Amino acid sequence: MSISITGTGSYIPDLKISNTDFNSHNFLNLDGTSFKHNNEVIIEKFKAITGIEERRYAPKEYTTSNLAFFAAEKAIENANVDKETLDYIIVAHNFGDLKDGYIQGDTLPSLATRVKHQLQIKNPKCVAYDLIFGCPGWLEGMIQANAFIKSGIAKKCLVIGAETLSRIVDDNDRDSMIYSDGAGAAILENAADGGEILGHESATCANDEANFLFFGESYNKEDEKKAYYIKMLGRKIYEFAVTNVPSAMASCLDNSGIKIEEVKKIFIHQANEKMDEAIVKRFYKIYGKEMPEGVMPMSISKLGNSSVATIPTLFDLVKEGKLENQEIKKGDVVIFASVGAGMNVNAMVYRI
Repeated sequence: MSISITGTGSYIPDLKISNTDFNSHNFLNLDGTSFKHNNEVIIEKFKAITGIEERRYAPKEYTTSNLAFFAAEKAIENANVDKETLDYIIVAHNFGDLKDGYIQGDTLPSLATRVKHQLQIKNPKCVAYDLIFGCPGWLEGMIQANAFIKSGIAKKCLVIGAETLSRIVDDNDRDSMIYSDGAGAAILENAADGGEILGHESATCANDEANFLFFGESYNKEDEKKAYYIKMLGRKIYEFAVTNVPSAMASCLDNSGIKIEEVKKIFIHQANEKMDEAIVKRFYKIYGKEMPEGVMPMSISKLGNSSVATIPTLFDLVKEGKLENQEIKKGDVVIFASVGAGMNVNAMVYRI
């Protein structure tokens, strides 16, 4: 018996928002002044750095917990499990349910409770709770679920990452083009012929790094909403990520007993194409090797950055053969890795 991912599911909204849809935005500097360049130049530079061409936004009638429910339904069906046998439902998110047009996140009751309600699970011993851990939240949920199963507390867990970041962005901030909506889910359980978690690593760096991602006011000084929006110190996050994520991945791999040559795929949080590439290249450099071609599946160009949803969605797409030129098969060793607000970092080595 080994602790395995027996099913996955994802919800990718149909609404596509292309870079050209931001041409009419009034992008401003931190002090509220206008940029010297026009939007066409700003957007072109943005695409060159992030790799993002378009992103997906959720329909107005759906909230984060709705997206989580859609992904959960698919994962349960994919795993062919009875939903009443789930011991835990863990929902990773960062902003709660954000109704379209509202500026306050709703977390009462928890999103996990709302998902359990939508799934119509009657079993009171199915415990539902939320996890806030920045973008690495889904992966941290998987690490916690693994610990529950390993200790005998649980046999079967549903871990979901869901977000509607499009509703918490400052339209006057060019970083708003990064964010998107979506959800991904996985069933983790003891299985006789399944995969196996071989190792994991987690860290929180909360000194100078604590506020690299934060809630802040609009760059538009005339904004009357008195609302806070997701803000970030992009350059500092980049420097932190390319320094700390490769070492966490290496530590995780070394502790797993797996050799670098055995790694077939790296599922990394879809934050920024150039940053992700730099992280993986530095990871291989630790072992004196070049990054193999095709080792890092990417979905950010078409789906944007949906925070906790990027890794489970990407894994589901590759697992189901829905990402061009990417595949995984039984026995393959893969690494999951993420970085985000906190600043939090984590990694997991998994054999399919």
